[in-house]
Amino acid sequence: MRKENHPLNAKPSHFFSLDSILKKALEEEPLTRGEVLYLLTPRGGEEQEQIYEVARRLRERYFSNEIFLYGFVYFSTWCRNHCTFCFYRAPNTLCERYRKTDEEILDTAIRLAESGVHLLDLTMGEDPACYNGGDDFAPLLNLLKKVKKETGLPIMVSWGVTPDSVLERLPAAGADWFACYQETHNPEFFRKLRLNQDYQCRLDVKTKAKKFGMLIEEGILSGVGESLDDVVDSIEAMKAMEAHQVRVMNFIPQKGTPMEDYPSPHTEQENRIIAILRLLLPHRLIPASLDVYGIDGLRGKLRAGANVITSLILPSSELRGVAQSTLGICEGLRSPKAVLPILTELGLRKASLEEYTSWVKYEKEQLMKDSSKKERPSRNIVAG
Repeated sequence: MRKENHPLNAKPSHFFSLDSILKKALEEEPLTRGEVLYLLTPRGGEEQEQIYEVARRLRERYFSNEIFLYGFVYFSTWCRNHCTFCFYRAPNTLCERYRKTDEEILDTAIRLAESGVHLLDLTMGEDPACYNGGDDFAPLLNLLKKVKKETGLPIMVSWGVTPDSVLERLPAAGADWFACYQETHNPEFFRKLRLNQDYQCRLDVKTKAKKFGMLIEEGILSGVGESLDDVVDSIEAMKAMEAHQVRVMNFIPQKGTPMEDYPSPHTEQENRIIAILRLLLPHRLIPASLDVYGIDGLRGKLRAGANVITSLILPSSELRGVAQSTLGICEGLRSPKAVLPILTELGLRKASLEEYTSWVKYEKEQLMKDSSKKERPSRNIVAG
């Protein structure tokens, strides 16, 4: 499943100077592909901390010390897909399945809003039962309207590939964000991870969502056999689509899947990629997900430059996560209250709701005007 880094893409490592590369990154000058590959190469100690320090400085430049919190509402764990890495793949009989009612979802959303999150992420597997198997998605659109009306919060929808006719109606129903992770931007590798799914269709749905006025999130999976070249290709793809939020999550083996015996990568691998995302896309939102290592992994991700904490789930909601479906939930370790002391410890603070909604409003205005490139000139993040 692994391809080798192309030998022509990078100079030998001894030709590079970490200090000079980080100086370029701090000045927001384009890095060569070889320089990015050099930064992605595993290293330890003082050198890795230098990279994290520059990532934090760039985060501060655009976001001060503000951190945004996202509430996670995974309301259906049924899915029609057969992704080789996912616990909730259709054939898996080992996972807990549920579909929450509108009343249960609305109650959870209200309590998350009261807990202080900035956004609600309405997520499900690709479950046709949630929209009666039709193409109009009327039940989900109605649910979205209810949640928006009752909470007033920005909303992200993560429903998988969605018909154009539905995408067009999502903003009016209350959606501010659309997320649909590609996992990899290597089409051949994609077909091994997302069995019997259309690579281009999944890629295009995000571009279409943006045209209809929604901010978009794109994400990759780390540690599933990708090469460093694949990672750079994905970063370039996320930059090219002008995703507003970019993320990486380490692979966690799941029982009952074809990849259950595949090794999980070192925890630091995810942090390294978070830092490189910050160096190359300093003005974008970059999540630290509690769904991979729970609250124990949060400090490392924030120190690497993340500025969003995702997968916040209240202990009383009876909801699940994805990569780690139950980790820390019942203990209350994935609640806003649990993460606040860590922010204080790191010299960070939870942003106000007004600060987050102002950011979203500005980005949406630029999107609707189609003048983002004029307002903030685009830079080639990987040169040559």
